[in-house]
Amino acid sequence: MLSVLVIDDNADIRDNTAEILELAGYISLTAENGKKGVETALREKPDIIICDIMMPEMNGYDFMRAHRKDSDTPIIMLTAKVEDEDKIIGLELGADDYVTK
Repeated sequence: MLSVLVIDDNADIRDNTAEILELAGYISLTAENGKKGVETALREKPDIIICDIMMPEMNGYDFMRAHRKDSDTPIIMLTAKVEDEDKIIGLELGADDYVTK
């Protein structure tokens, strides 16, 4: 079974996304910020990561910089940031897709 790590500081979005993934048959893992996301990703080795950008302690961009040093796990950015510049930065940092909330 595939595992998905959901990193988002908004508990409702994080928990709802995790629940939907579980109903679809995935193993869901969660983290409330990029720092915890790095720790969880290193420990659990998820098959894919869904990550917000605007988070405390370590934002999504910094998470990707840190995570990409050790892994090529596919990352989907799920964020409220809709400007083209934000999408370009996310994709240049290694996001495999960029979806707006």
